[in-house]
Amino acid sequence: MTLEHQIDGPEDEGFARPDGNGPLGADLERRDGAAKVCGAARYAAEHHPDGMLHGVLVRAPGLGPVRLVNADEITAIPGVRRVFHDARMIRNAAQGGAGKAPVQGVKAAAYVGQPVALVVAEDFATACEAANRLRVEADGADLPVHPKAGEPDPDKTKDKTTGDFDTAFSEAAVTLDVTYTTPAMVSAAMEPHAAVAEWDGERLTLHGALQMLRDNKAELADCLGLAEDKVRVLSPFIGGGFGSKLGISADCVAAALAAMELGCPVRVVQSRRQVFEVNTRRTETSQRIRLAADRDGRLTAIGHSARVSNLPDESFSEPVLQGTAFTYAAPNRLLHSELVRIHRPAAGSVRAPGEAVGVTTFEAAMDELANEAGIDPVELRLRNLPEVEPGSGRPFSSHRLAECLTEGRDRFGWDGRSPEPRQRREGEWWIGTGMAAAVRVNMVSDAEARVTLTPDGRALVESDMTDIGTGSYTIFGQIAAEALGLSPDDIDVVLGDTDLPPGSGSGGSVGAASTGTAVWLACEEIRRAIAGRMECAPGNLTMAEGHATCGNDRRVLQDVLSGQPLKGHGKLAPGAAMKKVRQATWGAVFAEVAVSDVTGETRVRRMQGTFAAGRILNQRTARSQAQGGMAWGLGLALTEALVHDRRDGHAVNRDLAEYHVPVNADVPHLDVRLLDEPDDWAGPLGAKGIGELGICGSGSAILNAIHHACGVRIRDLPATPDRVLAGLA
Repeated sequence: MTLEHQIDGPEDEGFARPDGNGPLGADLERRDGAAKVCGAARYAAEHHPDGMLHGVLVRAPGLGPVRLVNADEITAIPGVRRVFHDARMIRNAAQGGAGKAPVQGVKAAAYVGQPVALVVAEDFATACEAANRLRVEADGADLPVHPKAGEPDPDKTKDKTTGDFDTAFSEAAVTLDVTYTTPAMVSAAMEPHAAVAEWDGERLTLHGALQMLRDNKAELADCLGLAEDKVRVLSPFIGGGFGSKLGISADCVAAALAAMELGCPVRVVQSRRQVFEVNTRRTETSQRIRLAADRDGRLTAIGHSARVSNLPDESFSEPVLQGTAFTYAAPNRLLHSELVRIHRPAAGSVRAPGEAVGVTTFEAAMDELANEAGIDPVELRLRNLPEVEPGSGRPFSSHRLAECLTEGRDRFGWDGRSPEPRQRREGEWWIGTGMAAAVRVNMVSDAEARVTLTPDGRALVESDMTDIGTGSYTIFGQIAAEALGLSPDDIDVVLGDTDLPPGSGSGGSVGAASTGTAVWLACEEIRRAIAGRMECAPGNLTMAEGHATCGNDRRVLQDVLSGQPLKGHGKLAPGAAMKKVRQATWGAVFAEVAVSDVTGETRVRRMQGTFAAGRILNQRTARSQAQGGMAWGLGLALTEALVHDRRDGHAVNRDLAEYHVPVNADVPHLDVRLLDEPDDWAGPLGAKGIGELGICGSGSAILNAIHHACGVRIRDLPATPDRVLAGLA
């Protein structure tokens, strides 16, 4: 049996709900932590089946139709087994979602660095040498360019207007018209993309670094021309993904093709440079923001236009305006987005797609408006919070931005701050503070999970859901323990295998809430079975400390089970709730920085983030996610930029030596306050996503603090020392 639930509203469906007294929400350490620290957790590339061969991807040096010049010579090298140049290989990682097949075919290169061949050898050194010696020619003269390459794609241009923006803007007492740019970025996850494929003549088994296994299984089957039941994907541990591992990647398809052709296991691991060049990046953006307000700082008009890019034929367009649509009230609104087709690696989802760059620039513009209007930045935001979603009139499922702003302000010590910049100096360092709101859409995804209550009173949770370092193993154990009245130590959790029920996958911050709710539903099915055995209404059953109690009837679980296991299968669907209300998560971030008047260097001295993201399932893992997002916001503001050569589009800084992510010395103490707020519109758990919220607004808090410190307003990100120094000069 399967207990299915569709979230259509906040009504109580008769399910048990967490009462706040069990293990759910506790500050528990991650159950997979010790294995990772000690090296016992096996990642994709660490699988070494007998007879394994090694594959190395070879990539195009230019654009257009490609030709392998000396493939026969390479094949003749001792130890080389095959050179593959197969039409079923893929040109770039898939965006992922609903099992859609990625764009296939590598006979022509759409961007410099596109994988076009695979060299397979008996050892890794030979494979590397042979791949380096394989000569690839590309004839850019015959490149099948998009009809509107370099211009906005009319099919991807969107406009949304409310009221009369032009009139409101021209008549406003206070106006702002600024343009911000953000560079391309990459996920730069610690674990490189990797795959080990095995073919037994009937079924393909792939160990991969992948986030969305149910989709990845469908994508891989489509590429290979196999039925889905002939493909098994395993990914129990992932060393970060941040969107780059949402869809099937070139290494997975190439390894699978080689394994099926050669009849041997094949491993393909992307080098760090390949990780930067082959997989999806965040698009660069150009954003024009126009704000109009009355003398009291109440917004009368909001205009936000964004231009992004992607490869020809790719459907993804970064939703830059996603947060702008509902964060602040204004009767007159103009939102415009457009996508330009260019020949660079495909753009896709990178952590918090849309808000990461859209909220960052918009919140910096709000700081500029506060300065123009002479109003405290916190107060400006408080005066413009909407009662309902602007434009649609939909109610919010919950709205805690005001509490985040005020509690964060008090916790940071904002009051008493001089509004004027360049008021505090310590030696060569200008000291300043800044703040920003943080918002992120909340989404729910289809998800399934199975729970088995064993005769000895333990429980097993199973799903193909992944854990990309966010704490899925731990949280699902807590959920099952809460529902069944057990200790988290009595719960075993198995994840990352497509032979298990299909979870939501890790993407869009949907994992903990969606698959976690499926776990709760599976436990609810078990609870109902126990209630039936005890001749008790499910609503009157309580389970705690390994006992089931109904009225005066209290039994040890083992006695209720009588030597037989009980299984529950939970299945969640989003339902109509997402259309009835605006679901979002909220936050406020405050930062203090020091800016050198000599070098232009910015040092972040402290940050405080207050966040509301539904019911907090684990204080420790949620806090860690918020801190990780804040650190990412620091990188977005100060260091991160993927640079492409304008002549041919190749990535210039394609490794961690030149693409600068924040390191330990860059990140100060990150104080995080979590506001627990179960959202009844989010299902029986009341939980919402938190993994991407922390990045939204953190960068703008730092940019605003830079301006307050030294008077320099950086609108072309990141705020590197040369740009700050130019402003100081």
